[in-house]
Amino acid sequence: MNIVLAAVSWEAGKPLVIEEVEVAPPQAGEVRLKILYTSLCHTDVYFWEAKGQTPLFPRIFGHEAGGIVESVGEGVTHLKPGDHALPVFTGECGECPHCKSEESNMCDLLRINTDRGVMIHDSQTRFSIKGQPIYHFVGTSTFSEYTVVHAGCVAKVNPAAPLDKICVLSCGICTGLGATINVAKPKPGSSVAIFGLGAVGLAAAEGARISGASRIIGVDLVSSRFEEAKKFGVNEFVNPKDHDKPVQEVIAAMTNGGVDRAVECTGSIQAMISAFECVHDGWGVAVLVGVPNKDDAFKTHPVNFLNERTLKGTFYGNYKPRTDLPSVVEKYMNGELELEKFITHTVPFSEINKAFDYMLKGESIRCIIRMGE
Repeated sequence: MNIVLAAVSWEAGKPLVIEEVEVAPPQAGEVRLKILYTSLCHTDVYFWEAKGQTPLFPRIFGHEAGGIVESVGEGVTHLKPGDHALPVFTGECGECPHCKSEESNMCDLLRINTDRGVMIHDSQTRFSIKGQPIYHFVGTSTFSEYTVVHAGCVAKVNPAAPLDKICVLSCGICTGLGATINVAKPKPGSSVAIFGLGAVGLAAAEGARISGASRIIGVDLVSSRFEEAKKFGVNEFVNPKDHDKPVQEVIAAMTNGGVDRAVECTGSIQAMISAFECVHDGWGVAVLVGVPNKDDAFKTHPVNFLNERTLKGTFYGNYKPRTDLPSVVEKYMNGELELEKFITHTVPFSEINKAFDYMLKGESIRCIIRMGE
């Protein structure tokens, strides 16, 4: 057992508490990581607030991070102590039909499970305080100086890449970036509408910029977001509240019949419908990224499909964590992908609650938390 510092969430919505936590060694198929940098994602905040799901406390949150492999369990061959790595909330076992398919990244064994607070191997936690189990979060729990993760959820990356920058690729940035690059696949010179200009939407815009789209139209209910979005390639802005007709009609009028591609990053069912209905007939493709409410229903006229519009969904930008993340890191290393502009704040681990404050106030895109401080 290692005794380390971790930020423990004891109850919903209450400030995290830095505690001395025992971290057990990795079991078969697991890896113990020393976390050097972690960042706060909106998903952490959502489950910390315990809105709309089964609460599970005490828990260690955190799922965007960069660290170094400290030790590996039995049977782990693709990682060794000293490797630089990114833990990911979803995984790649390499054996299931999804992992063997070039078309899917939705591993049967390791796909995200927000309800599970224990390890798959033995249904036990690796964290405890004086014998009391502390639950895991999405298999990562990176708000701890050390964490234990299934080896299939750990991507080995270039050791020259700065972990304080690439840690943001563990979740939201890859989700938006891949939705555009891997799924929407806009052509150079094309038009792309991005619905929602939070972190994921800005990453989707970055994907459109990298792809060479000429018109990147940001759609958001908060007009003040447009200025920041310009850094990510957004060059036009529509606030649906400024118009007295549906936003899809506004966009169609702006683009001579519709955009070539649309990426929806809000989770609003109305935004999803608008994103689909604003793409051009004949070739338009809309991609849904946001997670809707469980009772939502997508309603559109079937003729929209018959007129050769395509609707797609994506999970984690269609990236396979172990296979594809190293190449995304290389996009950053060669200057193609810009990560610095996503990072608006940094705080020491001892002030982790400030990261929550920044996000709740809408002030941060990503706040990096420096472990060991």
